[in-house]
Amino acid sequence: MKQINIIVLLLIGVVLASCESDFLNPTPSSGVTSESYYTTVGEVETAVINLYDGMQGTNSTDTDDNHAYMYEFYITEMRSDNTRTKSSEGEAAQFENYSIAATNGIVADYYASFYNIIFRANIVLDNLGVVEDASVAAAFEGEAKFVRANAYFNLVRLFGDIPLIDRVISPLETDVQFTRVVTSSVYDLIESDLNTAIASLDNSYKTRASKAAAQALLAKVYLTQGENYNLAQGLCEAVMGSGFSLESNFNDIFYDERNSEIIFAVGYASGLSSDSQNFSSEWMNAVGRTSGVNYVTTEAVTALNDLGGDRTAYSYRVDPFQPSQNQVVKYLPNGEDGGADGKTFENDATLAGNDWIVLRYADVLLMHVEAIMAGGTETSNSSALSSFQMVRDRAGLTDVVTNITKQELLDERRVELAFENQRFFDLVRFGVAQDVLSAFSTANGYTYAATDLLLPFPQREINLSNGVLTQNPGY
Repeated sequence: MKQINIIVLLLIGVVLASCESDFLNPTPSSGVTSESYYTTVGEVETAVINLYDGMQGTNSTDTDDNHAYMYEFYITEMRSDNTRTKSSEGEAAQFENYSIAATNGIVADYYASFYNIIFRANIVLDNLGVVEDASVAAAFEGEAKFVRANAYFNLVRLFGDIPLIDRVISPLETDVQFTRVVTSSVYDLIESDLNTAIASLDNSYKTRASKAAAQALLAKVYLTQGENYNLAQGLCEAVMGSGFSLESNFNDIFYDERNSEIIFAVGYASGLSSDSQNFSSEWMNAVGRTSGVNYVTTEAVTALNDLGGDRTAYSYRVDPFQPSQNQVVKYLPNGEDGGADGKTFENDATLAGNDWIVLRYADVLLMHVEAIMAGGTETSNSSALSSFQMVRDRAGLTDVVTNITKQELLDERRVELAFENQRFFDLVRFGVAQDVLSAFSTANGYTYAATDLLLPFPQREINLSNGVLTQNPGY
């Protein structure tokens, strides 16, 4: 892929989100090779900022651009029982009906985006030698390794055995670029990277890497592997003691940005194509480029109506333009509801500034319960009950909980974190994806098979590899 083959770092716009304290403002450069460019700490700092530009992605209609997190809902929420397309049209419909082709452009974009993020992280790590201040170098290393670990964690969960690239490689090293390695090796690097980040970072930022973000992510890594439950519990408790708290109003989580609940978010700023996002408009009724995607399924509506409490009204709504449809409302473009028809905005909805939340405190509280449950079917542990109760109390569900089953925890995660790209991963981690998605597929006339838990490797990558990169089963 060109993002890895070409050893040129394109510093194409610094992430300038709405919270000034979260971002530095170096002068961006472009077309400069890593060997000649990185001679001062300021230049390395620019490359660190560029990590978050990679996570932010490019807000454009160009299929050759990397959209990164802007496209994640397609391959997570829309492959779960939470969302679908509005009218089963186009390439996006492949996700809801489990007919994804290896030529799917959205999958190719996401794959390239996250390897590009890894490339950017490796550039930083390969140039730390010019940073003379040891504490600054350690912080830069921590940021780069958090970003790299996050990218690999997403890729390994979505694709399985993947190429593992932990340094800047030359165009001739196709064996490294295309050879798949076992997931355990990928997880070894993820854990090592996150432990480095924990040791070297503090909690100064919410849209840059932090100690708490690394702790929360590592806890999720352990839970995903079904191991080290005691370590996962300790990591959650460390975050719980770091000053974060639940927002009293659920809606404020998404519209009072960088609030007390946010641990890590991808920052966006409205109005500028270089720093804005388009997913908020895509979820509206033909406001963006699509005819409507990430629309709420009947199953998710039922779950929220039955279990959501105060969260329900702030999670989905009836489409004002088509009352038979339901829309996600956690990320309305710049907080605007689109007026009476749901399509009229004062600002350009396709250049929205809503941050994308990757990790928040309620997720950590529910992971704390999961860690204490330690793969079991239920728990009445007082610490677990306390964490679970806090999440429910905020939702207005104040009945006293005395026991938590695995299913109740999964249900709570569904309604608390609905449409935040967690549901698919939760189903897999809880070991119920096969049963839940099979039933969902049958009920809706889809074609789910067990092999659909992994995405296909993009066909263009397989072609470039000359047979080195092998395809996942079922594609």
